[in-house]
Amino acid sequence: MANTLLTVHDAMSPTLSSALSPSLSSSLSSMLPSALPLALSDSLPQWLIAAPGYLPATLAWAVIGLVIGSFLNVAIHRLPVMMQRETENFIALENDEPAPHTSRYNLIAPRSACPSCGHQLSALDNIPVFSYVWLKGRCRYCRAPISRRYPSVEIITALLSALVVWQLGSELKGFAALLLVWWLIALTFIDIDTQMLPDDLTLPLVWLGLLVNLSGGFVPLSDAVIGAAAGYLSLWSVYWLFRFVTGKEGIGYGDFKLLAALGAWLGWMMLPFIVLLSSAVGALVGIAMIVLRGHQRDKPIPFGPFLAVAGLIALFYGDALVQLWLGQGLGLR
Repeated sequence: MANTLLTVHDAMSPTLSSALSPSLSSSLSSMLPSALPLALSDSLPQWLIAAPGYLPATLAWAVIGLVIGSFLNVAIHRLPVMMQRETENFIALENDEPAPHTSRYNLIAPRSACPSCGHQLSALDNIPVFSYVWLKGRCRYCRAPISRRYPSVEIITALLSALVVWQLGSELKGFAALLLVWWLIALTFIDIDTQMLPDDLTLPLVWLGLLVNLSGGFVPLSDAVIGAAAGYLSLWSVYWLFRFVTGKEGIGYGDFKLLAALGAWLGWMMLPFIVLLSSAVGALVGIAMIVLRGHQRDKPIPFGPFLAVAGLIALFYGDALVQLWLGQGLGLR
């Protein structure tokens, strides 16, 4: 996260500020921005806020990742439903008709329930992974099977959270990376389910990436701004070129915004790697689905998950891969 802190002389009264010598005021101003985050870190447990490679913090954030994964399962299921309900209510309002959806429905209410029998789930039924194993993958009340998607999302979130903290730590930069990873997991599964990347997720991710890089969190701010613009415009250009040549839509506007978000977080230099990797993997998966599963050629395959996976690889290993690529291209040893 961008570390925007007020310096001492901004908060001082004019009288006190004038009483201080310019050199002392300058020294305090330069010391506090670095001292306050350290004080905040010292006030929190070491297992929660730690440098990279610290095993207790890694394990702790893996457990936290399980809980976050459980919440992401709710978001993945409910966000598209919330958008659909909002759209239907808006259409009804425009037609001077009563709203079809009046009950409260968001990420908090109503409480989670079995999709088969509708019985509300207790806290014991919602323990990440453990409840699924304990109940043997079935609803406690109607014994209907529970989708493996739920524990899968929880485990993926836990593993990726642990990898982030192990490699980047859990201080400001590491926590920002955690937010990016959790966001990409939600977008991936929503796109798989609905072939839609909601603006409610992609646009805030763009702005959040720019804010994180205000003080050079991952890349300089100029690289982040260029990355956001280039990410959007590159896929936007491909979209219109493909539509002009074939008369069909190849990718969606949500993909433009997701690549813009990745550019805002990781900078413009990562964009060629992300686009090439996501396109190559997407082509291989598409061919495999057509050959092995009889997937219809005219049925679109969501591109967002491939962008998200490529973005995660760029987050963890992008610098090394870019250096390797540039080194080989320049003939360096």
